[in-house]
Amino acid sequence: MTPPRVVIAGMGDTGVLTAIRLARRADVVGVSAKPALVSGQELGWRLSRPDEWARHYRVDFGSFRGLDRVRTVHATLTGVDPVGRTVGVTLPDGSATTLGYDALVIATGVRNGFWRRPVLQSAAQVDDELRTAHRRIAAADSVIVVGGGAAAVSSAAQIALTWPGKRVDLYFPGSRALTAHHPRTWNAVQRRLIDAGVGVHPGHRAELAPGFTAEELTGGPVRWTTGQPPASADVVLWTIGRVAPNTAWLPTELLDADGFVRVTDTLQVPGHPGVFAVGDVAATDPLRSSARNRADGLVAHNVSAFFTGDSMRRYRPPARRWGSVLGIQPDGLEVFTPNGRAFRVPAWAFEPVLMGGIVRWGIYRGVRARESAVRVVNGPGELP
Repeated sequence: MTPPRVVIAGMGDTGVLTAIRLARRADVVGVSAKPALVSGQELGWRLSRPDEWARHYRVDFGSFRGLDRVRTVHATLTGVDPVGRTVGVTLPDGSATTLGYDALVIATGVRNGFWRRPVLQSAAQVDDELRTAHRRIAAADSVIVVGGGAAAVSSAAQIALTWPGKRVDLYFPGSRALTAHHPRTWNAVQRRLIDAGVGVHPGHRAELAPGFTAEELTGGPVRWTTGQPPASADVVLWTIGRVAPNTAWLPTELLDADGFVRVTDTLQVPGHPGVFAVGDVAATDPLRSSARNRADGLVAHNVSAFFTGDSMRRYRPPARRWGSVLGIQPDGLEVFTPNGRAFRVPAWAFEPVLMGGIVRWGIYRGVRARESAVRVVNGPGELP
């Protein structure tokens, strides 16, 4: 009997995990604008230590044992026909084709700054982008980070810890950063930032020019609509949360007013039971939290149940964000729970236990060892 065909649109973090979980149950085809997994996670680590970051977050699809049965198509998505059950794509050579499906999983995520863009890139272009951002940060004597989310906070901390002589300042509009987290989380993280030498500046809302996209590193000065004098630095990192869903290829009838994919609590698109959405692109709740709460397992189960007629599971979003926030630090990894309490993974256990055992084998079901794709050339301020 021919297995059902599942097309997964988007092979970022959530798309890869969903594909792995469906690989033994269906004929899975993943569509990706990148030739590898290029994660949107851990921006601060990516900027400060890209070679280490790439070992875990820029991974060739062929390195995942769980994707051995999955065919990946390097292409951009151009459209979908929910009635005819086909997805349109454009290949790197400019030719267009369609992919038929029995079920479609939309996992195209969002664009957010220069580190999360849906543009078609080669492996060399991905690696060059990693090096370029790192080298610009490394060469700067001063860095301003604008934004109050986890990406902003972790970037400020990682940059300050990697280059202790660099002046690093974090500016955000509210009285505290991490407003989607429990207040206890910010209290702990703020102490960490100050200990690392980061200047913490609440109550600063940046003045943005019309059409500003925050998709590149800039120089100063930064002007504020909240009345403070301009602030200057050699490099300004904009992490202001201007996320936009990667849904231009989808019919508007599938989208909410903000352009995210409408879903039920089973992660199905209303009116199209064979179409699912998961991750940052899915309008599950105000925080769109399915990307950070392992909903890949739930959507994989529900896709299988769609074919077999079994009961489906329902997604229940948490009320607050949770996670490590700051990423790996010299003394280990601190993970904050939804109630703001923290537990620590010691530094000695991070690589062999957490990343090697739990992540590579437990979550990704085996990742083959390989050389890092990014070789950072040593220079002023760079790590050896």
